[in-house]
Amino acid sequence: LFFQILGAVILGFGIWILADKTSFIAVLQMSSPSLKTGAYILIGVGALTMLMGFLGCLGAVNEIRCLLGLYFACLMLILITQVAAGLVIYFQKESLKEELSSIVGSLIENYDPLNDDKRNLQDTWDYVQRQVACCGWTGAKDWEKNKILINKSMTAYPCSCSNSSEDLEVDSGFCNLDDPVNSTATYADWPVHEQGCMDGVEKWLKDNLGVILGVCTGVAVIELLGMILSISLCKNIHSEDYTKVPKS
Repeated sequence: LFFQILGAVILGFGIWILADKTSFIAVLQMSSPSLKTGAYILIGVGALTMLMGFLGCLGAVNEIRCLLGLYFACLMLILITQVAAGLVIYFQKESLKEELSSIVGSLIENYDPLNDDKRNLQDTWDYVQRQVACCGWTGAKDWEKNKILINKSMTAYPCSCSNSSEDLEVDSGFCNLDDPVNSTATYADWPVHEQGCMDGVEKWLKDNLGVILGVCTGVAVIELLGMILSISLCKNIHSEDYTKVPKS
């Protein structure tokens, strides 16, 4: 039963990644095909886990060795996959960080409130900046590469970055500086948050690292126990002694 619930959770998480449109995950999902592939893999693993839980229950109740063996093999495969995925993420974290920087950098550079084709992606990034109280990926300076702001000589700034209460009603687009000192300005003249979104995301991960590791460890331990119990039950199932069956 536990693995059926776990499978449903994994399946739901994969569907959430594909369907979510209002978080940092959505920015990555729309920009990076690798995350979409990962979401489909999660959906597949979730469906397999639910099926595996059903087969394990069926094999235990009816004492069917082949089903218990299949249950053990699937559990071992999922556990090995989880460990491998964790190692890949750990050793490739710098590459992943560079990919994120490239995705967000391109988004900021080409941000255009009048571009309806990228409206969903841009609205999602505005939502992230408002919720995390951040500006740009490494900082507000990233927005100095935006083509529209360059044409405006930096006398405008992204409204979703604003730390001013006057801009709370504006969810997206660019806001103009009230009284620019000169005809040109820099990001230092903008009333925006100083923290970059990269620092905000890293802070969230650090704050929740214990919970994430605890959940992953707990799932791995339960999977290991399931493997031990299934193989023990499989060994204790006695085969029928057909030599004792009366001959006709």
